[in-house]
Amino acid sequence: MTLSVHVHHLGSPQRTLLRDLHFEVPPGCILTLMGPSGCGKSSVLGAMAGTLASVAEGAQALSFQGTVRLDGVDLHALPTARRGVGLLFQDDLLFAHLNVAENLLFAVPPGPRAQRQAQVEQALEEAGLPGYGGRDPATLSGGQRARVALMRALLAQPRALLLDEPFSRLDAALREQFRPFVFEHVRSRGIPVVLVTHDAADIADPGRVIDLGPSTVDHA
Repeated sequence: MTLSVHVHHLGSPQRTLLRDLHFEVPPGCILTLMGPSGCGKSSVLGAMAGTLASVAEGAQALSFQGTVRLDGVDLHALPTARRGVGLLFQDDLLFAHLNVAENLLFAVPPGPRAQRQAQVEQALEEAGLPGYGGRDPATLSGGQRARVALMRALLAQPRALLLDEPFSRLDAALREQFRPFVFEHVRSRGIPVVLVTHDAADIADPGRVIDLGPSTVDHA
């Protein structure tokens, strides 16, 4: 299940963020996109996920010209819900009105209730949080909330996963703990992953890094 992206042009009518960018991410691999703030890192993720309108540059709508293919299927023409692409942000975005188990259950695809509940229990075990299903998310630590957010993203069974600065809100000690947790779980599922960060310490594979620097940005 290879993710292939070709950005012909990404930007607004007044500004080009990126042009002529191409990359492929094989199954189980993690590609890191780096670069300064405003260079278009999150916009690339938005183009892949179909949420580009939500990362518009100020009042200017961003547009994407190019192709996004997953296992040979062109995703660009599909609505967000049908792309099979998961997202994990720097904010955990857990639902405050649902307990931990209900947050996880929200992501589980339809099926027999007992089977879906078993998937939630397994996710809690993998996250090191057995017995936490009935807890209010507000009572969890930052690291615990981050783990729940990751497991919720994975329970949706994405065919590719996009990580938008998922470590940036954690303190240094938690970052050191959470990075290997994330990398281990996404690699074990054999899905392509794109990680956006500005911190070199977050790089999962030094051989798979793209720096979105001056060569890909046009301020004209």
